[in-house]
Amino acid sequence: MPATDYQGSSAPFAALGRSILSIRREQVHSMDDEAGAGGSALEIELDSFQRHVADLFQDLASSSEEFLSISWIRQLLEAFLVCQEEFRAILLSNAAAVAKPPLDRLVVEYLDRSVKALDVCNAIRDGIEQIRQWRRYLEIVLVAMAAEPAARAFGEGQLRRAKKALSDLTVAMIEDKEQSGSVLAHRNRSFGRTAAPNRAHGRSLSWSVSRSWSAARQLQAMASSLAAPRANDVATTSGLAVPVYTMSCVLLFAMSALVSVIPCQDRPLQTHFSAPRGFPWATAMASLHDRILEESKKRDRKSFSLSSSSSSSSSPSSGLMKEIYEMERCSRLLGELVDPAQPPIGGEKEAELRQRLLELTAVCDSLKVGLDPLERQVRDVFHRIVRSRTDGLDCLAQSST
Repeated sequence: MPATDYQGSSAPFAALGRSILSIRREQVHSMDDEAGAGGSALEIELDSFQRHVADLFQDLASSSEEFLSISWIRQLLEAFLVCQEEFRAILLSNAAAVAKPPLDRLVVEYLDRSVKALDVCNAIRDGIEQIRQWRRYLEIVLVAMAAEPAARAFGEGQLRRAKKALSDLTVAMIEDKEQSGSVLAHRNRSFGRTAAPNRAHGRSLSWSVSRSWSAARQLQAMASSLAAPRANDVATTSGLAVPVYTMSCVLLFAMSALVSVIPCQDRPLQTHFSAPRGFPWATAMASLHDRILEESKKRDRKSFSLSSSSSSSSSPSSGLMKEIYEMERCSRLLGELVDPAQPPIGGEKEAELRQRLLELTAVCDSLKVGLDPLERQVRDVFHRIVRSRTDGLDCLAQSST
């Protein structure tokens, strides 16, 4: 991703978690008080990190935002950024320990996962651009159907233009679904350049993913060898192995959730995720993962039912984002009403058509308002991961000095 001047998350999400600086100040005071009661400052700091991660994911699980909507996705990314900054602070304040085995090996494994996450962010950026393309078809429909005042009947020319735009949207979404199941798909490059042909798979820091890139394989690579730290590793690292594992789980969950909700090259149907229940955040994270899987199964059942019972072509879901589902639903229902070959629209049918147009307008407006801030947030996640990785490499470099 290219560099940006993104100034941070938007105001509605600022209250999700306390600011990093205020968290650190409260931790310092808490450590001073509790250390006198027998706990070391490091133990208290690590425990505070675990509890805060648990609070953030519990907030996500009980969020008032509609599940898998753009607002909910942004809340997830905000939680990730808070965790990332706290984790980065822990690494920097314990740089000497990071350079020593076995912690150095665990940190290297995390940094390798973070590189893979950068490619996921790039692919998600492509997916957001794809949704923008779909929204343009919706705008064509709305412009065509708004050509006449509401008091007048819809003309044949309006219906033909709207029908053509809806058909083009359906084809575009079906093609994207088919391409997302093939690692040989040729996707639009949202950054305007293609990847180098000799780039090593899974190690890219370029602006976009290659044609052979696979989200399923990338997530599988991130999940491989991810295991809870052994008791000996925890003891040897003074507990620092625990936040490394925690942040690895947060990273994997955030990336798998993004891949699930946004069109992505070779999206996996299911992503395996598990964490020992002994961690305070594990229950909430596992619950969210199960809800995402259940939503995926629900969408698949609805898509199969529609394609089996309806004579009109309905595109399967290309992502679990709520707004994408609403786009598909509204487009399908509107397509059944907008048929220039049928008799002139009037009465109840015309009233239903105008209601569907209002719903389509709401979907189009929500995408117009939400996609740009979401893209900036994904970009911010990308740059925060890069910065955290740089700091981790600097800590590891201390072993040679």
